[in-house]
Amino acid sequence: MCQVNLKSKIEMKWAILSGIEGNLTAYEAVMADIKRQSRYIEALYILGDAIGPTPESEKLVSRLLKPRSGELTPLICKGWWEEQCLILHGWSGTSEPTDLLQKYGGETVKTLWDSVSRNTVNWIRTLDLGFFELDCLLIHGTTVSVDEELNPDTSPVVILDRVARMQANNLFCGRSGLTFQYHLETGSINTTLTTLDNQTPQQTINVTPRQVVGVGNVGRTPGEATYTLYNPNSNQVEFKTVRYGVSKGFGV
Repeated sequence: MCQVNLKSKIEMKWAILSGIEGNLTAYEAVMADIKRQSRYIEALYILGDAIGPTPESEKLVSRLLKPRSGELTPLICKGWWEEQCLILHGWSGTSEPTDLLQKYGGETVKTLWDSVSRNTVNWIRTLDLGFFELDCLLIHGTTVSVDEELNPDTSPVVILDRVARMQANNLFCGRSGLTFQYHLETGSINTTLTTLDNQTPQQTINVTPRQVVGVGNVGRTPGEATYTLYNPNSNQVEFKTVRYGVSKGFGV
């Protein structure tokens, strides 16, 4: 019996989502997929962008805050869309929604304002920037900015800096909306600082194996949601794709 319990513990995984963006149908499809594997799922993370510029956002938040019987309570952190809400309502250090206007225009600003209630804004204010579990940092963007996007083309020096800031070996992020694994292998980086006056001695930074994982996006692409399963005991990452809709059903 002890061996069975130990094996079950070793197989336990985290389900890591991001970018629901108010798409309640997509979220339900992913939760149905997770439910079929529920005996192996011990934690559910949502790395920001739970809401979006859609009237469904209020229903989505209500669904998140009231898990159904047998479902895990999701651990939710702040994302880019949540930050835009705080800016609109005057709860951010940024006074104007400049990025939102530049990327989506005034109509989207109005839609976001109309779609998110004051109660939901107050809930957003309570959200953390991210989570640190074991040797893993789970966050929407990075500790530099909720808006910063890490992707397969990001410089290794930037990747190392963003992971090392929190002394993490694994960084899970959702800003790009992509599913990817970015590995840093064992090695070293030589650095020097040159100013107009002098040059500092060369410093060597030893690099231990680390990785950044893009966890996918649940709600952005109609009919297709992506998310990530992670086993903290084996350090294995598994990307999941759920296709939903009347004619598509589920697919992995």
